[in-house]
Amino acid sequence: MNGGHDLGGMHGLGPINPEPEAAEPVFHAEWERRAFAVTLACGMLGEWNIDSARHARERQHPADYINNSYYQNWLAGLETLLLDAGLVSESELASGKAEGSSPKRAPSADEVAAIISDGDPARLNIDKQPGFSIGDQVRVSNNHPLTHTRAPRYVRGRIGIIDRLHGVHVFPDQNALGNRVGEPLYSVRFEAHELWGNAAVHRDATYIDLWEPYLEAV
Repeated sequence: MNGGHDLGGMHGLGPINPEPEAAEPVFHAEWERRAFAVTLACGMLGEWNIDSARHARERQHPADYINNSYYQNWLAGLETLLLDAGLVSESELASGKAEGSSPKRAPSADEVAAIISDGDPARLNIDKQPGFSIGDQVRVSNNHPLTHTRAPRYVRGRIGIIDRLHGVHVFPDQNALGNRVGEPLYSVRFEAHELWGNAAVHRDATYIDLWEPYLEAV
């Protein structure tokens, strides 16, 4: 979906002034540490996946998304996920108090540690032949879905060249809907002037990882 999270190529948002990595703390306040822990703990219930979690954050009003800090967006997304899954009610969120026992069994600390250690690889070992080859010219479909997508707005409708094939990976657009399917994933090279017009530096290029359903043959 289009929203406040997809800012690539937009003007007027002011300069980027990141903290130096060596000086930036992992958490800026204790509440951020707790927000991180609660989000991970709730994720262990198995009611959603990483793509549906991303979509929950994206579904905020764009002004809220932009004004929120990183972990404020995490909390907003978690509230949406918990409500969608029926694990809390609006009144419980408002009061901060449970109105009954949860039907879900929380995993033990050992189970959580094992899940985090094993991870959830996005690359799938399935035999699905790619539709494009290195050097092929492709255009990104000019689609604007209302659901989750990893195709940035600024690249839709633009023409690029297949530079690398990454194999078959979980397709996030479907994964966010609960359908774990795999699609070929490519690194696509876009010349700067194709994305940004004649004012761009012509010797520059941008490489973007894009799944096959986003692409059309040229």
